[in-house]
Amino acid sequence: QVQLVESGGGLVQPGGSLRLSCAASGRILRFQSLGWYRQVPGKEREMVASVTSIISGAYTNYADSVKGRFTISRDDAKNTVYLQMNSLKPEDTAIYYCKVAILNTDYWGRGTQVTVSS
Repeated sequence: QVQLVESGGGLVQPGGSLRLSCAASGRILRFQSLGWYRQVPGKEREMVASVTSIISGAYTNYADSVKGRFTISRDDAKNTVYLQMNSLKPEDTAIYYCKVAILNTDYWGRGTQVTVSS
C-alpha cells in the first residue's frame, strides 16, 4: 500500500515559480510510472509530467503546454517526487495531483491547489 501526500501549492504571480512535493509512505523504487497531473473544474484531469520505467532506464514526458517550464524529478532516498514549475502562467492554475503506478495499481494523492494570479 502506498499513500501519497502533495505539498507546495499556493498563490503565485505570473512569471513566478513553485516546487511541488509528493511524499510517498511506501517504497516507490520499483514503480511502473509516476507523475503529476492537474485538473480544473469542468475539465478532465490531464497529465503534466511523467516518468515511466523502461528496460534501459526511465522515459520522461511532458505536456506540450509545460515543456521548458516544468521539471519532474525524484529523490529515492526520501521517497519523494518533485515538480519544479517556472515561468508560471494563469492557465497553470489547477489542483495538482501526484500519481504512482506500482504492480498495475494506481495510487493518487489528494492534490494541492496552485493559483497563478496577479
